[in-house]
Amino acid sequence: MDDRSIVNLYWARNEQAISETAAKYGHYCHSIALNVLGDEGAAEECVNDTYLAAWNSMPDARPNILSAFLGAITRRLAINQWKHKRTIRRGGGQLQLALDELSECISTGENMDERIEFEELTQAIQNFVTDLPMTEMVVFIRRYWFMDPIKDICHRFGFSQSKVKTMLARTRNKLALYLKRRGFI
Repeated sequence: MDDRSIVNLYWARNEQAISETAAKYGHYCHSIALNVLGDEGAAEECVNDTYLAAWNSMPDARPNILSAFLGAITRRLAINQWKHKRTIRRGGGQLQLALDELSECISTGENMDERIEFEELTQAIQNFVTDLPMTEMVVFIRRYWFMDPIKDICHRFGFSQSKVKTMLARTRNKLALYLKRRGFI
């Protein structure tokens, strides 16, 4: 079933929308949640929460790109779940690894919100990423948006681990320099 038809099912409040979403995007959402959470059960719960959030938000929203809409919901829910579990215990998942890698170029201190507006930083990073060469951009997004493990990125592109790690390190260094020049760090 195409995305427009699935969205129409949501708007019609037809419960078949959930099963169609699960059939078409279940694996996609699960991989996002699993990469963030590092736990099959938690990822499955997160995907189910994604379907509920999509159900609840569709009457107000009509997404143009259903996969991006669902991916953003899944990612947000997974990160919130990860933060909640992290306050209880430390560890697990690709999120911590990705955040550790990015910590070199983005301050994670509480005073960051006092120094700059979150939207300005977001826009600056978005501008940086969209100006990257296509392969660098996709590798960066796969790692830091989808939280893909490095080995999955290697497999996707046919690159060695050292090539991916080097590419990510260079891109983080470029990002740090870019943000520094603009006064964010």
